Amino acid sequence: MKATISVLLYLLSSYVICQRKDIDTSKMIQLSGVVVSEEDLAPMPYITVYDKSIRKGVFADYYGFFSMVSFPGDTICFSYFGYKTSTYIVPDTLKDNRYSIIHMLQRDTVNLPEVTVYPWPSRDEFANYFVNMKPYDDAMRRAQKELSGESLAFIAARLDSDASLAHGYAQNQRYTKLYTNGQLPVNNLLNPYSWAKLIKDWKEGKLSRQ
Repeated sequence: MKATISVLLYLLSSYVICQRKDIDTSKMIQLSGVVVSEEDLAPMPYITVYDKSIRKGVFADYYGFFSMVSFPGDTICFSYFGYKTSTYIVPDTLKDNRYSIIHMLQRDTVNLPEVTVYPWPSRDEFANYFVNMKPYDDAMRRAQKELSGESLAFIAARLDSDASLAHGYAQNQRYTKLYTNGQLPVNNLLNPYSWAKLIKDWKEGKLSRQ
């Protein structure tokens, strides 16, 4: 496939160049090569290869291979988006009419100015937040507050009982009964679980006069 494309390009370029009377066709060179990246030497597909001297050019294939007709001393330009455009001058001391090269392109790195991102859209909002901020309300203190006994008891009161919670409650009742066997029962007035169950039953309308 590559050989067929090279022959077609050679014939087409030869036909176009032969139409010009001021060019010595006996010095034509079949210039072929591969364009690779300077970073990892990986082939670069579809590179633009342009001969400035005769104003003709070709595109490299998927594997970075190209083939074109040129003349000794011609300036060949290689361009690709994101890479620096480089040139190559065909040597004028060649004895054969075929010449192969491996050309490397350098990545075109653009250093942008430093950008600072602020969490406030304007200076006025920053000043307002700075004046009204709570200096000790950090993430660690908020986490300790959410994990306090009161917060956990409040959250537990709003959760529905599942099988594991029901089993644990039944086991606790059994252990309490064994612990207070022959004594007065435990007063649940200060039991947070009992208060949570009472509030839940009251909200669900389970508490009614008999």
